[in-house]
Amino acid sequence: MDKLLDKAYEPSAVEDRIYQFWLDGGYFHAEIHPNKKPFTIVMPPPNITGKLHMGHAFEDTQQDILIRFKRMQGFEALWLPGTDHASIATEAKIVAAMAKEGLTKQDIGRDGFMERAWKWKETYGGNIVAQLKKLGASCDWERERFTMDEGCSAAVREVFLRLYEQGLVYRGERIINWCPHCKTTISDEEVEYAEQDGHFWHLRYPLSDGSGWLELATTRPETLLGDTAIAVHPDDERYQAFIGKTVILPLVGREIPVVADTYVDREFGTGVVKITPAHDPNDFEVGQRHDLPIINVMTDDAHMNEKAGKYAGLERYEARKAVVADLEAGGYLVRIEPHKHNVGTCYRCQTTVEPRISQQWFVKMKELAKPAIDAVRNGDTRFVPERFEKVYFHWMENIRDWCVSRQLWWGHRIPAWYCADCGETVVAREAPTVCPKCGGKHLAQDEDTFDTWFSSALWPFSTLGWPQQTPELSYFYPTNVLVTGYDIIFFWAARMIFSGIAYTGKTPFHTVLMHGLVRDAKGRKMSKSLGNGVDPLEIIEASGADALRFTLATNNSPGNDSRFMPERVESSRFFANKIWNAARFILMNISGDEKGLPATLAIEDQWILSKLNTLTKDVTENLERFELGVAVQKLYDFLWDSFCDWYIELSKSRLQASGETATSAKQVLVWVMEHTLRLLHPVMPFITEEIWQTLPHEGETIMRSAWPVYDPALAFADEETAMERVMNAIRAIRNRRAEMRVPPSKKANLYIETEFADIFTMAAPFFERLASTASVQVGTTFDIDSAVRIVTDGAVLYIPMGELVDKEKEIARLEKEKQGCEKQLDSIHTKLQNPGFVSKAPARVVESEKARAEKLAEKVTLLQQNIAELQK
Repeated sequence: MDKLLDKAYEPSAVEDRIYQFWLDGGYFHAEIHPNKKPFTIVMPPPNITGKLHMGHAFEDTQQDILIRFKRMQGFEALWLPGTDHASIATEAKIVAAMAKEGLTKQDIGRDGFMERAWKWKETYGGNIVAQLKKLGASCDWERERFTMDEGCSAAVREVFLRLYEQGLVYRGERIINWCPHCKTTISDEEVEYAEQDGHFWHLRYPLSDGSGWLELATTRPETLLGDTAIAVHPDDERYQAFIGKTVILPLVGREIPVVADTYVDREFGTGVVKITPAHDPNDFEVGQRHDLPIINVMTDDAHMNEKAGKYAGLERYEARKAVVADLEAGGYLVRIEPHKHNVGTCYRCQTTVEPRISQQWFVKMKELAKPAIDAVRNGDTRFVPERFEKVYFHWMENIRDWCVSRQLWWGHRIPAWYCADCGETVVAREAPTVCPKCGGKHLAQDEDTFDTWFSSALWPFSTLGWPQQTPELSYFYPTNVLVTGYDIIFFWAARMIFSGIAYTGKTPFHTVLMHGLVRDAKGRKMSKSLGNGVDPLEIIEASGADALRFTLATNNSPGNDSRFMPERVESSRFFANKIWNAARFILMNISGDEKGLPATLAIEDQWILSKLNTLTKDVTENLERFELGVAVQKLYDFLWDSFCDWYIELSKSRLQASGETATSAKQVLVWVMEHTLRLLHPVMPFITEEIWQTLPHEGETIMRSAWPVYDPALAFADEETAMERVMNAIRAIRNRRAEMRVPPSKKANLYIETEFADIFTMAAPFFERLASTASVQVGTTFDIDSAVRIVTDGAVLYIPMGELVDKEKEIARLEKEKQGCEKQLDSIHTKLQNPGFVSKAPARVVESEKARAEKLAEKVTLLQQNIAELQK
């Protein structure tokens, strides 16, 4: 690469070229190395329908930081990428595209649809991969996988076969969550709940013997057409006489029993509930206990079916209106009560979900869940932060059987065949041609596909060759870290843990690093409806991937949401420019032969090297503990303040000199910059590679260079403390001059009263360069009239007032400023002494006023001291 840097850093001119350099060099690729320890992360596979959003950028930045860090530490680091077929989302996209052509799935048939789906995947499925590359993701693209590729599909069939053979899979009618729009079942975790305004319709059910009626309330009156009982609590004394009797179902005329069941809450409403086993999960359980009929009154698109009588064909909400009107007309409606309740909606299309009886495939979960619970309890897998273990345990300990079938065509088709001759169900790895029971040849495969999460649950090991015991599986599995959002702990993380243990005997990862959501500047979730989403690709185009990555890593702490603020990206871009300019300054002052550290170090060299040494230790520990935000802030502070604002400024006078002092400064500048670039590389890979290639270095690429390590020989604690004393004194002089509005061009003599004469004498040039000092005298005591007196750590500084400002004018200025502060202070005190204000104003406002008063009082005291010093 070129040994010169352009005057300005332009990410668009650098990033694509650098990424191609990495690809051409094969630097992302991981191989089996018996003498190296592996470190593996499997990427949570984004949907092939997806476009890179801020959540992806946030999650993948964290993974890339970790994988680059471990790669530089000498691990054989594999970040295995891939994409998910995303059954519901992808099928919806393809169906929508077909609708524009006037076609439906049924028009072209399953084979025709699948052909279109694969073409769609080939056309659009790679988009998000290209976008991840723009972010700088250092994945091993040679190992890229797809959840429906041949290997992953074989793993899915194998798992289903094993579950079936173990008796852990069954097909039966159960209540499931049905999306009338997507026309498929969805899991409990895919149902999103939102509070909505609704009603309680209070109804009378007449007793069959004509002796009266029982009153109950429902939020879904249209489902009463499928009622097969009403229930009361067995210990509710109010209804003991009614248990075993029957009532007449309003509008239908069917006689249904009154049953006793502990499911009923005696304290809620009237203590009587309607039981509709086909349309409510709790009612289904009651129906099973009491052997009640199951009557489904809805179609798969949420219209009333033939069992709904005269309401057949009506959409469910139209049917509700008609049913309520007829109930009122028939005298069955007692009253309507407003009611807020949580309504489940499909996570994909936001359609209200319909609990519905349906024949589906289920996996028995209790047996699979227990080892997965134990794995986290005994520390084989840990959650970061630890608090998410409670969430995990709650879900796993209360887990229900998993409905794994979906009424979709795009996905892994369930490997079950049904014999038309004898009704036998055949589950097999390959399509059978003959029924093993009757010898018949009329076999039809199940039309359903697996839940997307069924294949995703196998991702950590199916991508490494399972069910074959491949060398890659033996070496890279179990993986080390799963980086994922807390919102899919149930969808994915938990299912991977129990799947990994069940089929490999090992937990799939040692650590689950949870991250929160990226919210907007106001703390709101980014969404299309709010129009507050931020396109990371636009940020990358405008400011560069490094600026976006640095912004996302800043203020990031495991498990917590973060706010994305565009101004922070601008700040990160300024930071990149600061580094670039520092590198250009160094390159303009070195020969290129600077290697290693000089034998003799000046105190400022010892200080910066000691600071870098501590930084190395801290950043390494922070990254090991997944404290990415803390590590990034420390890197920022060191580079911006310690290195650029202090050391580079201190080095300029030495560089202007000739001889050994200039050579030493050059060596230290190169050493510090090169080491710091390596520490920063995982966060800002592009700019660090570009600069590193211009500096004296060893190796082909910074991403394969060695991670810096703490060196006890570079710990100069005493020298660091001494240098900090000098720096504190310089800061104090700058601050006082700024308060007095003295321009930097106005030089003044400085007198330093200190017991640390050696260090302050040696530092005289620093004061002259950085504190606008004309000359420096160091001693144990000074008696100077009309001097500005500044007390710092280990020194008292004196600057003759006349050399800085006109004494009388400065006293007048300070008096005027003091009077202004006192006036504000009096106003606040008056307000705080007003009982009406204190009692009525919000507590935070009162506290804010008290804090303002405290700061103003401190400022008045300081101004009084400054005036007193000037009047001496």
